[in-house]
Amino acid sequence: MASLLHLLFFLFLQPLFSIANVHKLNQLRSELISQPTPLNDTPPTLYFEVTKPIKLPKTKPCSQLILQHDFAYTYRKAPVFANYHPPSNCPSQNFSKIVLEWKATSKGRQFDRIFGVWLSGVELLRSCTAEPRPNGIVWSVEKDITRYFSLLQKNQTLAVYLGNLIDKTYTGVYHVNVSIHFYPAEENLIDHDQKLASWADLILPISRNLPLKDGLWFEIENSTDTKLKEFEIPRNAYRAVLEVYVSFHENDESWYANPTNEYIAANNLSVPGNGPFREVVVSIDGHVVGAVWPFTVIFTGGVNPLLWRPITAIGSYDLPSYDIEITPFLGNILDGKSHKIGFNVTNALNVWYIDANLHIWLDKQSRRTEGQLVKHTSLPLVISLVSDFKGLNGTFITRVSRSVSSTGWVKSSNGNITTQSIQKFYYSNTMVMGNNGDVQIVNQNIHFNDTVHIMSPSSIVHSLSSHKTFPLYLYTDYLEQKNNTYLLVTNVSLGVIEKKTASAGSRFMKSSLRNLQNAEGHMVVKDNLVVSGVGNTQQMYRYHGGKFCYFRNISSSNYTILYDKVENTCNNKPKSNWDFGLRRLWPFGAGFI
Repeated sequence: MASLLHLLFFLFLQPLFSIANVHKLNQLRSELISQPTPLNDTPPTLYFEVTKPIKLPKTKPCSQLILQHDFAYTYRKAPVFANYHPPSNCPSQNFSKIVLEWKATSKGRQFDRIFGVWLSGVELLRSCTAEPRPNGIVWSVEKDITRYFSLLQKNQTLAVYLGNLIDKTYTGVYHVNVSIHFYPAEENLIDHDQKLASWADLILPISRNLPLKDGLWFEIENSTDTKLKEFEIPRNAYRAVLEVYVSFHENDESWYANPTNEYIAANNLSVPGNGPFREVVVSIDGHVVGAVWPFTVIFTGGVNPLLWRPITAIGSYDLPSYDIEITPFLGNILDGKSHKIGFNVTNALNVWYIDANLHIWLDKQSRRTEGQLVKHTSLPLVISLVSDFKGLNGTFITRVSRSVSSTGWVKSSNGNITTQSIQKFYYSNTMVMGNNGDVQIVNQNIHFNDTVHIMSPSSIVHSLSSHKTFPLYLYTDYLEQKNNTYLLVTNVSLGVIEKKTASAGSRFMKSSLRNLQNAEGHMVVKDNLVVSGVGNTQQMYRYHGGKFCYFRNISSSNYTILYDKVENTCNNKPKSNWDFGLRRLWPFGAGFI
């Protein structure tokens, strides 16, 4: 994962920050990590990501500690493995919720590190470590993994890769526990067989094969690099959803702030380029089946690390995955033969980590289904770039759009079902360079509409739609002071705005999320050492999902929580619950959600 070195290197665009100054910026980063120094008797600091709690049944969970390990010098070494066995000591094997818990502590000085958790090659969690303090830190991630129910019913091998470095300067060892909690279903809720039918019957890993010395993700190093994985599905499949995991590092950790190559060449700069637009393109046998325009995750060492202590940036502890409905393409791959899923990244610089899980629903009443791709449209990107600069000052406006749509039918014991999948994307990025490159302002929005229509034999149309907006605003300023001192000022706003709807005939449900974060800070640097710094973060999280709602308004400044308001009530309660009711409404599987 890129450090503050890379962010300063290409966000401030100062000729001073050349390859010859890399060691100076590394020194700056190491000093920042240890600031401020707490008292010896200060307890470990609790770090956390603001998100809605997992709605759990009232039953007592059956919990298993799967892995306990201390990640010291693990960079470019093999993942750590542990044996997983389904729970055998539960009074009931009917689980309505399954939760993965990652809990870790660290003490000393350390960079942020990307890590992943896989179960027999199926990725369950991708996350970023917190940066420790001399007095120690603790943080945890809880993730609902109920959608992997079928995978969790068999003996498997758990793999965790966390590439950490230990030396005389960077002393932070990550002490990790990985547990899984199984919550038996409450009898008065949903019929167990009906609920579990919504999850995939089979999950295939689209990841690298063992043995290897690194994570199981594929590494995309440039815009022409395509990674392929062969797969074969059972011939009685009737639905398929590809879940894609994405993260970006090194020269592309802050791709949304990369200047154009024209600007770099004109000013003779040594900074990452290719402009600020990126997309992940997914193909099957060379044909585009969908795309991912990723959320702009800022890791715990990004922009100004003081901003993310103790409230971390949105998505940094639980990076989002992205679902692509590929059911229309089943007719092309239900032949019992091997096929290839491919990944590439438009405009990519090194390095992107990408893998996927293929969720498949099987027709238990027949040995073979059949299908056909009726229509497929994947138009080229529509790109508009307006560039106006003189020297190191200028304005750059980038706008991009794309749509991918496909329609196909599958004939199974459920009848002849037609599925239509539509993805529509729109991207805008306005970048301003000012004060001879010392100031950079990025204002970016990503809009993504994802819709799935299913026509059943009874002519009832089932629809699921999701509209997401990812806003980002980034301001950075480099101000020279007296006596070899300078001030680095950073302001960042980012968020996720999402609306989901589901309908079947006259029945209709919806949910909404507004998760917005604002952070500002500065660092005073003298002789490449941070002598002072401030990080302030405010976040407002509002989720409305029917009977379950969650609101949190929280603010922090330099490790201290200023206020924290939490509410769990719904002002307007719809007639049915989104999380549970959708599975009744959507009999073809809930992989889309």
